[in-house]
This record gives sequence, structure tokens and C-alpha cells, in this order.
Amino acid sequence: MKSDYQALILEQKDQVLYIKMNRPDRLNALNPQLVSELREVFQSLYFDRSVRVVVLEGAGRAFCAGLDLKDSSENHGKRSMESGLDNQRSIAEIYVAMRRCPQPIISLVQGAASGGGFALALASDIRILSEDARMNAAFIRIGLSSCDMGVSYFLPRMVGMSLASEYMLTGRFISAQRAMEIGLANRVVHGSEMHKEAEGFVEDMLHATPLGLRLTKDGLNIAVDVSGLEAAMAIEDRNQILTANDPNFAEGVAAFFEKRKPNYS
Repeated sequence: MKSDYQALILEQKDQVLYIKMNRPDRLNALNPQLVSELREVFQSLYFDRSVRVVVLEGAGRAFCAGLDLKDSSENHGKRSMESGLDNQRSIAEIYVAMRRCPQPIISLVQGAASGGGFALALASDIRILSEDARMNAAFIRIGLSSCDMGVSYFLPRMVGMSLASEYMLTGRFISAQRAMEIGLANRVVHGSEMHKEAEGFVEDMLHATPLGLRLTKDGLNIAVDVSGLEAAMAIEDRNQILTANDPNFAEGVAAFFEKRKPNYS
């Protein structure tokens, strides 16, 4: 994976990739550089078997304040509708790639997670929030629709239509405590404890076989939209046969009985 990014800091420790958005002076707002680099990283993960878990965070006091409005306002009116749509889709592809990549994504959310930053948190598999975290669908507060960057897909599936309507129609902030109450947050901890909490999730995830972990995320993605129980179970049946015939399955069973960490090939 490339290491010469300007708006991201990447660090791979064993099988875990740590991605840090590095525009703290702009609250990690999404400018073209950050958009391009996030999209490239998440798309490249699809075939990267050296990475099994991803941890995403923002430098400084905010996770991601959404679209960089200063950059956006400077370019507004200078491009055609077609180029505007291309730009919109170039951002949207980040969230598609986050769900498509087989690695579970753990987001560490401190401070503001607004608009596109809110969508980054929603597109993750696990959300660990600091006590000062605040998330909102900010799009509607600047003259746009809140149905943007996958928020209209993710949020109702997580909290239900009624609560999604409340926050998307108003743009109100969701506090860390409220996020925990409605099921948006997996954990709320002091900011200094977020990495420690993430490491617990990482350790548990790495107990799964590489194939079992990938296919679990894949199965969850499919089950959210399937037509019914039988369709979901057909995917489950396929995944179980694939994992049961994986050589790492025997090592997983042995490690369980021997009460040790597995050593997967």
C-alpha cells in the first residue's frame, strides 16, 4: 500500500491497518485530497489479504466535520452539472468501498462527525465514541438534502425510520450518550480510552479465521437487504461450507480447546 499520502497517515501493525485523517486544522473536513486518498485506500483493501481489521480515526479534536465548505464554495458555480455529479460520485464511492472491503472497520469518533463525517462513522462496522462526540446529518443545515453519502440507507437500518426521520429532517446533533441509547454507538468512553477499547475489539476479531471474518462481514451486508429468511440462510449455508473446508478451521478448533491464540496460515 502507498505511504506517500498527504491527508492520511497510514500505519500497519501486523494485520491491522490504522488510518488517520490528518487535517486537524480543518477538523479533518473532506477536501479533494482527503476524498481521493480515502477512496483509494478503501478500494485497495478489497484484494489486500495482509490487512484483516481497519481502525479509522481523525487527528486533533474532531473525527471529521464533513465537506470542506471553504473549498466547496470556491469551486461552486465553476463546473457543469455533469462534472458536479462526477464529483459527488467520487465522494460516494468512499462509502461503497467501505462496505465492500472485506475487513471490519472500527471508527474512533471524537468531537464532531458531521455530514460526510457522520457517514464515515455509519459506514463503519464498529463505532467507539468519546464522551464529547457529536454526530449529525449536517447536509440539511446548509441547503442540501440529508439523503447523502449513504445516510438515508444506513441510518434507518440502524435506528428505525422514526428516529432517522427526526435527525435527518432537522440536522440535530446526536450526543454520545444518545447515540448509545439508540444503538448507534458500540461503546462510549473517555477520549484517552478509545484506542484501548478498539484493541479489545481487534483482538477478538483476530481470533476468527481470516476467511471466517471476511465472510461474516459479507453475510451481514447481504442479509440487511435480502428478501427473507430463506435467502439469508442460503448465504449462511454457503459461508459455513466455505469456512468449514478452509484449512484454518482445524487450527481455530484446536486453539479453542487448548485455550490459546490461534496461529492461522
